[in-house]
Amino acid sequence: MLRLVLSRLLAAIPVMGVVAIFVFLLLRLSPGDPAAILAGDTATAETIAAIRADLGLDRPIPEQFVTWIGQLLQGDLGKSVLSKQPVSMMIGQRVEPTMSLALTTLIFAIVVAVPMGILAAWKHGSWFDRGIMALSVAGFSIPVFVLGYIMVYIFSMKLDLFPAQGFASIREGLPAFLERIALPTVTLSFIYIALFARITRTAMLEVLNEDYIRTAHAKGLKERVVLVRHALRNAAIPIVSVIGIGFALLIGGVVITETVFNIPGIGRLVVDAVLGRDYPIIQGVILVFSGVYVLINLAIDVAYVMLDPRIRY
Repeated sequence: MLRLVLSRLLAAIPVMGVVAIFVFLLLRLSPGDPAAILAGDTATAETIAAIRADLGLDRPIPEQFVTWIGQLLQGDLGKSVLSKQPVSMMIGQRVEPTMSLALTTLIFAIVVAVPMGILAAWKHGSWFDRGIMALSVAGFSIPVFVLGYIMVYIFSMKLDLFPAQGFASIREGLPAFLERIALPTVTLSFIYIALFARITRTAMLEVLNEDYIRTAHAKGLKERVVLVRHALRNAAIPIVSVIGIGFALLIGGVVITETVFNIPGIGRLVVDAVLGRDYPIIQGVILVFSGVYVLINLAIDVAYVMLDPRIRY
């Protein structure tokens, strides 16, 4: 297991290097000038040139890249062009809202979707199964921002059950945290419930047709034991894989939900950085997200080995 972890971490180094080069070149070659945005609409050409020189944007691109890589190797993500604050500190301040939303969404989606998928496979062809499949289609069809505004209209404006916007840290108390995170979590989890339920149903259907399941039934085991201990355990690998990929996509896909519910997370930070052409923040966030994706893929590989010891890498 230790060998697997070390080999995956070593393999991630060139991947992160390619990501760093790609992100740097993409931002430098794209249109827009952060110096002009920082100077304002009434700034003169001399003022903009002075700001570009101060930010180091007047230097050749290879020289800028070498300087940036040197900072990265020292653990420095640079400073924001607009606020002058360290990028690592700005990302750190936004991690809690984003991770809170991502984790509550993932947990809620798993708790709801996996039992739904198991029951849909068990009741294959029934009205319950057809209802779950219809719900899955709806989950994939409704855009997140549309569902978000519907949730706000019904549960905040009409029923007055939850706040429409904002975020409360768990340090402010669990009730306040849950009250603020409930609507964004349900909104964002809708599509993941549809995805996880469909994959769980498909994986369970394949396993339920195997001979050892029929043998378990012939032994007189209870249906619950057959479904959970024998069928779900052997169907777990594709389910774990989709959950891992879903979590990776979830972290990068919270931008719309954070915008709809005015949550001050990393998604909002990226939107503001893109609008202000704040290169260091965009570069830093993408590199951090890439590192998170590497760790999630590593966790998926470890879960594979733990669920099925026959798997070798």
